[in-house]
Amino acid sequence: MILQLAWRNIWRNKRRTLITISAIAFAVFLASFMRSFQKGIWDSVIDGAVNQFYGYAQVHADGYWDDQTIDNSMELDAQLNALPQSVDLVADVVPRIESFALASSGDLTSGVFVLGIDPVKENAMTQIADKIIAGSYLTPTDEAVVVASGVAKKLGLALNDTIILISQGYHGVNAAGKYPIKGIFEFGIPDLNKRLLLLPIKAAETFYGAEGRATTLILKINDRNDVPMAIAATTQQLPNEKYEVLEWQELMPELVEARLLDEAGGYIIIGILYLLITFAIFGTILMMTKERSYEFGVLTAIGMRRRKLFGVIWLETIIVAMLGAIVGILMSIPIVYYLHINPIPAAAMGADAAEAFEKFGISGDLPTAFDKSTFFIQALIIFLITSLLAIYPWTTIMNLKPIEAMRG
Repeated sequence: MILQLAWRNIWRNKRRTLITISAIAFAVFLASFMRSFQKGIWDSVIDGAVNQFYGYAQVHADGYWDDQTIDNSMELDAQLNALPQSVDLVADVVPRIESFALASSGDLTSGVFVLGIDPVKENAMTQIADKIIAGSYLTPTDEAVVVASGVAKKLGLALNDTIILISQGYHGVNAAGKYPIKGIFEFGIPDLNKRLLLLPIKAAETFYGAEGRATTLILKINDRNDVPMAIAATTQQLPNEKYEVLEWQELMPELVEARLLDEAGGYIIIGILYLLITFAIFGTILMMTKERSYEFGVLTAIGMRRRKLFGVIWLETIIVAMLGAIVGILMSIPIVYYLHINPIPAAAMGADAAEAFEKFGISGDLPTAFDKSTFFIQALIIFLITSLLAIYPWTTIMNLKPIEAMRG
Protein backbone atom coordinates (compact mmCIF):
# COMPACT_ATOMS: atom_id res chain seq x y z
CA MET A 1 0.00 0.00 0.00
CA ILE A 2 2.79 2.43 0.99
CA LEU A 3 4.82 1.50 -2.09
CA GLN A 4 1.81 2.04 -4.36
CA LEU A 5 1.11 5.39 -2.74
CA ALA A 6 4.73 6.47 -3.15
CA TRP A 7 4.73 5.44 -6.81
CA ARG A 8 1.61 7.53 -7.51
CA ASN A 9 3.01 10.53 -5.68
CA ILE A 10 6.22 10.77 -7.70
CA TRP A 11 4.22 11.12 -10.91
CA ARG A 12 2.05 13.93 -9.63
CA ASN A 13 4.66 16.28 -11.06
CA LYS A 14 5.93 14.36 -14.08
CA ARG A 15 8.20 17.09 -15.42
CA ARG A 16 10.14 17.48 -12.19
CA THR A 17 10.42 13.71 -11.77
CA LEU A 18 11.68 13.20 -15.31
CA ILE A 19 14.22 16.02 -15.00
CA THR A 20 15.57 14.55 -11.76
CA ILE A 21 15.74 11.03 -13.20
CA SER A 22 17.54 12.35 -16.30
CA ALA A 23 20.10 14.26 -14.24
CA ILE A 24 20.86 11.23 -12.08
CA ALA A 25 21.02 8.94 -15.12
CA PHE A 26 23.48 11.25 -16.87
CA ALA A 27 25.73 11.41 -13.78
CA VAL A 28 25.69 7.64 -13.33
CA PHE A 29 26.45 7.15 -17.02
CA LEU A 30 29.41 9.54 -16.94
CA ALA A 31 30.77 8.12 -13.68
CA SER A 32 30.48 4.50 -14.90
CA PHE A 33 32.10 5.29 -18.24
CA MET A 34 34.94 7.36 -16.75
CA ARG A 35 35.74 4.75 -14.12
CA SER A 36 35.61 1.86 -16.63
CA PHE A 37 37.78 3.72 -19.13
CA GLN A 38 40.37 4.72 -16.54
CA LYS A 39 40.52 1.23 -15.06
CA GLY A 40 40.78 -0.35 -18.50
CA ILE A 41 43.74 1.82 -19.52
CA TRP A 42 45.60 1.13 -16.28
CA ASP A 43 44.98 -2.60 -16.61
CA SER A 44 46.56 -2.40 -20.07
CA VAL A 45 49.54 -0.44 -18.72
CA ILE A 46 50.08 -3.01 -15.96
CA ASP A 47 49.70 -5.94 -18.34
CA GLY A 48 52.21 -4.29 -20.67
CA ALA A 49 54.78 -3.78 -17.90
CA VAL A 50 54.19 -7.27 -16.52
CA ASN A 51 54.39 -9.07 -19.86
CA GLN A 52 57.31 -6.96 -21.01
CA PHE A 53 59.65 -7.60 -18.11
CA TYR A 54 58.55 -8.28 -14.55
CA GLY A 55 55.89 -10.99 -14.66
CA TYR A 56 52.94 -11.14 -12.29
CA ALA A 57 54.99 -12.85 -9.58
CA GLN A 58 58.60 -13.73 -8.88
CA VAL A 59 60.37 -16.21 -6.62
CA HIS A 60 63.73 -15.30 -5.06
CA ALA A 61 65.96 -16.59 -2.35
CA ASP A 62 64.80 -15.14 0.96
CA GLY A 63 66.20 -11.61 1.33
CA TYR A 64 67.25 -11.17 -2.31
CA TRP A 65 64.80 -8.33 -3.09
CA ASP A 66 66.25 -6.20 -0.27
CA ASP A 67 69.86 -6.99 -1.25
CA GLN A 68 69.99 -7.77 -4.96
CA THR A 69 73.41 -9.34 -5.36
CA ILE A 70 74.34 -12.54 -7.13
CA ASP A 71 75.56 -13.92 -3.80
CA ASN A 72 71.88 -14.03 -2.78
CA SER A 73 70.95 -16.18 -5.78
CA MET A 74 69.24 -19.55 -5.35
CA GLU A 75 69.88 -23.02 -6.66
CA LEU A 76 67.47 -24.06 -9.42
CA ASP A 77 66.51 -27.35 -7.81
CA ALA A 78 63.87 -29.87 -8.84
CA GLN A 79 61.27 -28.32 -6.50
CA LEU A 80 61.45 -24.96 -8.28
CA ASN A 81 61.47 -26.45 -11.77
CA ALA A 82 58.45 -28.60 -10.90
CA LEU A 83 56.22 -25.65 -9.89
CA PRO A 84 54.20 -25.75 -13.16
CA GLN A 85 53.30 -29.36 -12.36
CA SER A 86 52.59 -28.82 -8.65
CA VAL A 87 50.69 -25.50 -8.95
CA ASP A 88 47.87 -25.55 -11.51
CA LEU A 89 47.70 -21.78 -12.01
CA VAL A 90 51.41 -21.49 -12.84
CA ALA A 91 51.80 -22.15 -16.56
CA ASP A 92 55.60 -22.08 -16.54
CA VAL A 93 58.65 -20.76 -14.70
CA VAL A 94 61.14 -18.41 -16.38
CA PRO A 95 64.62 -18.35 -14.78
CA ARG A 96 66.93 -15.35 -14.88
CA ILE A 97 70.34 -14.31 -13.66
CA GLU A 98 70.25 -10.56 -13.04
CA SER A 99 73.43 -8.66 -12.23
CA PHE A 100 75.60 -5.78 -13.30
CA ALA A 101 78.84 -5.53 -15.25
CA LEU A 102 81.22 -2.97 -16.71
CA ALA A 103 80.95 -3.11 -20.50
CA SER A 104 83.73 -1.93 -22.78
CA SER A 105 84.09 -1.42 -26.51
CA GLY A 106 87.26 0.26 -27.74
CA ASP A 107 87.89 3.32 -25.57
CA LEU A 108 84.27 3.50 -24.36
CA THR A 109 82.97 1.95 -21.13
CA SER A 110 79.58 1.91 -19.43
CA GLY A 111 77.75 0.06 -16.70
CA VAL A 112 75.19 -2.42 -18.02
CA PHE A 113 72.45 -4.53 -16.53
CA VAL A 114 73.16 -8.11 -17.54
CA LEU A 115 70.12 -10.35 -17.89
CA GLY A 116 70.87 -14.04 -18.25
CA ILE A 117 67.81 -15.63 -19.83
CA ASP A 118 66.44 -18.89 -21.15
CA PRO A 119 65.86 -17.63 -24.71
CA VAL A 120 62.90 -19.91 -25.39
CA LYS A 121 60.99 -19.34 -22.13
CA GLU A 122 61.82 -15.63 -22.02
CA ASN A 123 60.48 -15.06 -25.51
CA ALA A 124 57.30 -17.03 -24.74
CA MET A 125 56.57 -14.58 -21.90
CA THR A 126 57.91 -11.22 -23.11
CA GLN A 127 58.08 -11.68 -26.92
CA ILE A 128 61.54 -10.10 -26.72
CA ALA A 129 62.44 -11.51 -30.14
CA ASP A 130 59.85 -9.21 -31.72
CA LYS A 131 61.80 -6.21 -30.42
CA ILE A 132 64.98 -7.06 -32.38
CA ILE A 133 65.70 -4.19 -34.79
CA ALA A 134 69.01 -5.50 -36.14
CA GLY A 135 70.59 -8.95 -36.27
CA SER A 136 68.86 -11.95 -34.71
CA TYR A 137 67.66 -13.31 -31.37
CA LEU A 138 69.57 -15.64 -29.06
CA THR A 139 69.53 -19.44 -28.96
CA PRO A 140 70.20 -21.43 -25.75
CA THR A 141 73.70 -22.48 -26.87
CA ASP A 142 74.93 -19.07 -28.03
CA GLU A 143 78.07 -17.52 -26.61
CA ALA A 144 76.90 -14.10 -27.77
CA VAL A 145 74.80 -11.19 -26.56
CA VAL A 146 72.03 -8.93 -27.77
CA VAL A 147 72.09 -5.37 -26.50
CA ALA A 148 69.49 -2.64 -26.13
CA SER A 149 69.71 0.16 -28.66
CA GLY A 150 70.65 2.65 -25.93
CA VAL A 151 73.67 0.53 -24.95
CA ALA A 152 74.68 0.12 -28.59
CA LYS A 153 74.50 3.87 -29.14
CA LYS A 154 76.42 4.68 -25.96
CA LEU A 155 79.26 2.25 -26.75
CA GLY A 156 79.21 2.71 -30.52
CA LEU A 157 78.35 -0.96 -31.11
CA ALA A 158 77.19 -2.56 -34.35
CA LEU A 159 76.37 -6.13 -35.33
CA ASN A 160 79.25 -8.61 -34.96
CA ASP A 161 81.28 -6.16 -32.87
CA THR A 162 82.77 -7.54 -29.68
CA ILE A 163 81.82 -6.32 -26.22
CA ILE A 164 83.97 -6.97 -23.15
CA LEU A 165 82.26 -7.56 -19.80
CA ILE A 166 83.95 -7.34 -16.39
CA SER A 167 82.17 -7.98 -13.09
CA GLN A 168 82.26 -9.88 -9.82
CA GLY A 169 80.71 -13.31 -9.83
CA TYR A 170 79.22 -15.66 -7.28
CA HIS A 171 81.10 -15.56 -3.97
CA GLY A 172 83.61 -13.06 -5.31
CA VAL A 173 84.98 -14.95 -8.31
CA ASN A 174 86.38 -12.84 -11.11
CA ALA A 175 83.92 -12.49 -13.99
CA ALA A 176 85.35 -11.48 -17.35
CA GLY A 177 84.46 -12.35 -20.91
CA LYS A 178 84.10 -11.06 -24.43
CA TYR A 179 81.08 -11.71 -26.61
CA PRO A 180 80.06 -10.89 -30.16
CA ILE A 181 76.98 -8.71 -30.72
CA LYS A 182 74.37 -10.98 -32.28
CA GLY A 183 71.48 -8.53 -32.21
CA ILE A 184 70.25 -5.11 -31.16
CA PHE A 185 66.74 -4.60 -29.73
CA GLU A 186 64.53 -1.66 -28.82
CA PHE A 187 63.20 -2.06 -25.27
CA GLY A 188 59.98 -0.37 -24.18
CA ILE A 189 61.13 0.79 -20.75
CA PRO A 190 63.38 3.81 -21.42
CA ASP A 191 65.60 3.36 -18.36
CA LEU A 192 66.36 -0.27 -19.19
CA ASN A 193 66.83 0.50 -22.88
CA LYS A 194 69.89 2.54 -21.91
CA ARG A 195 71.61 -0.29 -20.03
CA LEU A 196 70.11 -3.73 -20.74
CA LEU A 197 72.14 -6.60 -22.19
CA LEU A 198 70.82 -10.14 -22.76
CA LEU A 199 72.95 -13.24 -22.42
CA PRO A 200 71.84 -16.91 -22.62
CA ILE A 201 71.50 -18.20 -19.09
CA LYS A 202 74.07 -20.97 -19.58
CA ALA A 203 76.63 -18.40 -20.73
CA ALA A 204 75.65 -16.15 -17.79
CA GLU A 205 76.13 -19.04 -15.35
CA THR A 206 79.66 -19.57 -16.71
CA PHE A 207 80.44 -15.85 -16.72
CA TYR A 208 79.37 -15.35 -13.09
CA GLY A 209 80.55 -18.76 -11.84
CA ALA A 210 76.98 -19.54 -10.77
CA GLU A 211 76.28 -22.88 -12.44
CA GLY A 212 72.77 -24.19 -11.76
CA ARG A 213 71.72 -20.96 -10.02
CA ALA A 214 69.34 -18.06 -10.68
CA THR A 215 68.57 -14.78 -8.99
CA THR A 216 64.95 -14.67 -10.17
CA LEU A 217 62.31 -17.19 -11.13
CA ILE A 218 59.30 -15.58 -12.82
CA LEU A 219 55.96 -17.35 -12.42
CA LYS A 220 54.11 -17.24 -15.72
CA ILE A 221 50.43 -16.78 -14.81
CA ASN A 222 48.02 -16.36 -17.69
CA ASP A 223 45.18 -14.57 -15.88
CA ARG A 224 45.78 -11.54 -13.63
CA ASN A 225 42.82 -12.53 -11.47
CA ASP A 226 44.53 -15.84 -10.62
CA VAL A 227 47.66 -14.17 -9.23
CA PRO A 228 46.71 -14.16 -5.49
CA MET A 229 45.66 -17.83 -5.58
CA ALA A 230 48.76 -18.81 -7.57
CA ILE A 231 51.03 -17.03 -5.07
CA ALA A 232 49.25 -18.64 -2.13
CA ALA A 233 49.61 -22.10 -3.69
CA THR A 234 53.27 -21.46 -4.56
CA THR A 235 54.03 -20.24 -1.04
CA GLN A 236 52.56 -23.46 0.38
CA GLN A 237 54.82 -25.50 -1.90
CA LEU A 238 58.04 -23.68 -0.95
CA PRO A 239 59.66 -23.36 2.49
CA ASN A 240 59.18 -19.78 3.74
CA GLU A 241 62.58 -19.61 5.38
CA LYS A 242 64.31 -20.32 2.07
CA TYR A 243 62.31 -18.41 -0.55
CA GLU A 244 60.28 -15.22 -0.98
CA VAL A 245 57.36 -14.97 -3.39
CA LEU A 246 56.55 -11.40 -4.48
CA GLU A 247 53.49 -10.13 -6.35
CA TRP A 248 53.76 -7.50 -9.09
CA GLN A 249 52.62 -4.72 -6.73
CA GLU A 250 55.75 -5.30 -4.63
CA LEU A 251 57.95 -5.49 -7.73
CA MET A 252 56.63 -2.25 -9.26
CA PRO A 253 55.60 0.06 -6.38
CA GLU A 254 56.14 3.17 -8.56
CA LEU A 255 53.53 1.94 -11.03
CA VAL A 256 51.09 1.25 -8.20
CA GLU A 257 51.63 4.75 -6.79
CA ALA A 258 51.17 6.33 -10.24
CA ARG A 259 47.89 4.47 -10.67
CA LEU A 260 46.65 5.51 -7.24
CA LEU A 261 47.53 9.14 -7.96
CA ASP A 262 45.75 9.08 -11.32
CA GLU A 263 42.71 7.34 -9.87
CA ALA A 264 42.59 9.92 -7.06
CA GLY A 265 42.19 12.62 -9.72
CA GLY A 266 39.42 10.58 -11.33
CA TYR A 267 37.65 10.19 -8.01
CA ILE A 268 37.77 13.96 -7.46
CA ILE A 269 36.06 14.56 -10.82
CA ILE A 270 33.44 11.91 -10.07
CA GLY A 271 32.99 13.41 -6.60
CA ILE A 272 32.31 16.84 -8.10
CA LEU A 273 29.82 15.24 -10.49
CA TYR A 274 27.97 13.55 -7.63
CA LEU A 275 28.08 16.75 -5.60
CA LEU A 276 26.14 18.48 -8.37
CA ILE A 277 23.67 15.59 -8.45
CA THR A 278 23.31 15.84 -4.67
CA PHE A 279 22.10 19.42 -5.06
CA ALA A 280 19.71 18.34 -7.82
CA ILE A 281 18.22 15.60 -5.64
CA PHE A 282 18.03 17.89 -2.64
CA GLY A 283 16.26 20.51 -4.73
CA THR A 284 13.63 17.95 -5.68
CA ILE A 285 13.21 16.85 -2.05
CA LEU A 286 13.02 20.47 -0.85
CA MET A 287 10.36 21.46 -3.37
CA MET A 288 8.38 18.29 -2.80
CA THR A 289 8.40 18.83 0.97
CA LYS A 290 7.46 22.52 0.80
CA GLU A 291 4.69 22.01 -1.75
CA ARG A 292 3.05 19.27 0.29
CA SER A 293 3.10 20.81 3.75
CA TYR A 294 -0.71 21.18 3.66
CA GLU A 295 -1.06 17.51 2.72
CA PHE A 296 1.30 16.50 5.53
CA GLY A 297 -0.69 18.59 8.00
CA VAL A 298 -4.00 16.96 6.98
CA LEU A 299 -2.58 13.43 7.10
CA THR A 300 -1.04 14.06 10.51
CA ALA A 301 -4.24 15.63 11.81
CA ILE A 302 -6.41 12.65 10.82
CA GLY A 303 -4.06 10.31 12.68
CA MET A 304 -1.42 9.09 10.23
CA ARG A 305 1.75 8.24 12.09
CA ARG A 306 4.66 10.53 11.35
CA ARG A 307 7.06 7.60 10.87
CA LYS A 308 4.71 6.09 8.31
CA LEU A 309 4.40 9.42 6.53
CA PHE A 310 8.17 9.76 6.42
CA GLY A 311 8.39 6.20 5.07
CA VAL A 312 6.24 7.24 2.10
CA ILE A 313 8.40 10.31 1.40
CA TRP A 314 11.61 8.32 1.76
CA LEU A 315 10.30 5.70 -0.65
CA GLU A 316 9.42 8.41 -3.17
CA THR A 317 12.95 9.84 -3.17
CA ILE A 318 14.55 6.39 -3.26
CA ILE A 319 12.37 5.33 -6.20
CA VAL A 320 13.27 8.46 -8.19
CA ALA A 321 16.97 8.04 -7.40
CA MET A 322 17.04 4.33 -8.21
CA LEU A 323 15.15 4.89 -11.45
CA GLY A 324 17.81 7.41 -12.44
CA ALA A 325 20.61 5.05 -11.41
CA ILE A 326 19.09 2.12 -13.33
CA VAL A 327 18.62 4.20 -16.47
CA GLY A 328 22.21 5.46 -16.21
CA ILE A 329 23.55 1.92 -15.74
CA LEU A 330 21.49 0.60 -18.65
CA MET A 331 22.86 3.42 -20.79
CA SER A 332 26.48 2.74 -19.83
CA ILE A 333 26.57 -1.08 -19.95
CA PRO A 334 26.28 -1.52 -23.75
CA ILE A 335 28.77 1.29 -24.46
CA VAL A 336 31.31 0.07 -21.89
CA TYR A 337 30.94 -3.51 -23.09
CA TYR A 338 31.31 -2.50 -26.75
CA LEU A 339 34.50 -0.56 -26.01
CA HIS A 340 35.74 -3.48 -23.93
CA ILE A 341 35.40 -5.81 -26.91
CA ASN A 342 36.32 -3.14 -29.50
CA PRO A 343 38.86 -0.84 -27.83
CA ILE A 344 39.48 2.69 -29.04
CA PRO A 345 42.67 2.73 -31.18
CA ALA A 346 45.39 4.83 -29.57
CA ALA A 347 45.98 6.25 -33.06
CA ALA A 348 42.71 8.11 -32.62
CA MET A 349 44.52 10.22 -30.01
CA GLY A 350 47.35 11.02 -32.42
CA ALA A 351 50.47 9.29 -33.75
CA ASP A 352 52.61 10.37 -30.78
CA ALA A 353 50.17 8.87 -28.29
CA ALA A 354 50.03 5.57 -30.20
CA GLU A 355 53.82 5.36 -30.30
CA ALA A 356 54.10 6.11 -26.58
CA PHE A 357 51.59 3.39 -25.68
CA GLU A 358 53.34 0.81 -27.85
CA LYS A 359 56.73 1.61 -26.32
CA PHE A 360 55.38 0.72 -22.91
CA GLY A 361 54.08 -2.62 -24.07
CA ILE A 362 50.46 -1.64 -24.72
CA SER A 363 48.92 -3.04 -27.86
CA GLY A 364 47.94 0.44 -29.03
CA ASP A 365 44.30 0.04 -28.03
CA LEU A 366 42.49 1.75 -25.18
CA PRO A 367 39.89 -0.65 -23.77
CA THR A 368 37.35 -0.13 -21.05
CA ALA A 369 37.19 -2.51 -18.09
CA PHE A 370 33.88 -4.32 -17.96
CA ASP A 371 33.60 -4.79 -14.21
CA LYS A 372 30.13 -5.39 -12.76
CA SER A 373 31.14 -3.86 -9.43
CA THR A 374 31.66 -0.49 -11.16
CA PHE A 375 27.96 -0.28 -12.01
CA PHE A 376 26.84 -1.58 -8.61
CA ILE A 377 28.94 1.03 -6.82
CA GLN A 378 27.25 3.88 -8.73
CA ALA A 379 23.80 2.64 -7.65
CA LEU A 380 25.04 2.28 -4.08
CA ILE A 381 26.41 5.84 -4.06
CA ILE A 382 23.08 7.23 -5.29
CA PHE A 383 21.23 5.21 -2.62
CA LEU A 384 23.50 6.54 0.14
CA ILE A 385 23.21 10.14 -1.08
CA THR A 386 19.42 9.91 -1.20
CA SER A 387 19.21 8.28 2.22
CA LEU A 388 21.39 11.03 3.68
CA LEU A 389 19.30 13.78 2.11
CA ALA A 390 16.18 12.17 3.58
CA ILE A 391 17.21 13.75 6.88
CA TYR A 392 15.55 16.96 5.72
CA PRO A 393 11.99 15.59 5.20
CA TRP A 394 12.47 13.53 8.39
CA THR A 395 13.13 16.63 10.52
CA THR A 396 10.36 18.55 8.71
CA ILE A 397 7.75 15.86 9.37
CA MET A 398 8.85 15.22 12.94
CA ASN A 399 8.64 18.93 13.78
CA LEU A 400 5.42 19.49 11.80
CA LYS A 401 2.58 21.36 13.51
CA PRO A 402 -0.62 20.20 11.70
CA ILE A 403 -2.67 23.39 12.32
CA GLU A 404 0.07 25.72 11.09
CA ALA A 405 0.75 23.50 8.08
CA MET A 406 -2.92 23.50 7.07
CA ARG A 407 -3.12 27.27 7.43
CA GLY A 408 -0.33 27.63 5.21
